[in-house]
Amino acid sequence: MAATIAYADVEVGTELPAQSFPVTRATLVQYAGASGDFNPIHWNEKFAVGVGLPDVIAHGMFTMAEAIRVVTDWAQDPAAVVEYGVRFTKPVVVPNDDHGAVIEVTGKVAALLDDNKVRVDLVATSAGQKVLGMSRAVVQLG
Repeated sequence: MAATIAYADVEVGTELPAQSFPVTRATLVQYAGASGDFNPIHWNEKFAVGVGLPDVIAHGMFTMAEAIRVVTDWAQDPAAVVEYGVRFTKPVVVPNDDHGAVIEVTGKVAALLDDNKVRVDLVATSAGQKVLGMSRAVVQLG
């Protein structure tokens, strides 16, 4: 499989379709099981508050994974992502209610690189706060 987006069809400023990703306590338990990360800050409200957090928070790697979905869905090929990095700026706080939290992600082509690659800059927010900084992916296009 290869990226379905052609390098010739993008330019600096090309926007990727924005996406929203709901996160509930159940989502965090499922991710903990899949990742093996059972740190109680991700599922135990009493523990999370006891260590100074406002509530249970989403796993950083989960947040990072949700954000890159904007790129992989756009490219139609997860293997097209050849580099990806972020800085964690704020946690995604996940209340124990019927709504949980939402991670909102936008992306834009920020640079055209050699060999049909582009750099995509992502912005991820939750509850109006930026949760990832310096979120950038290098994508191999067709």
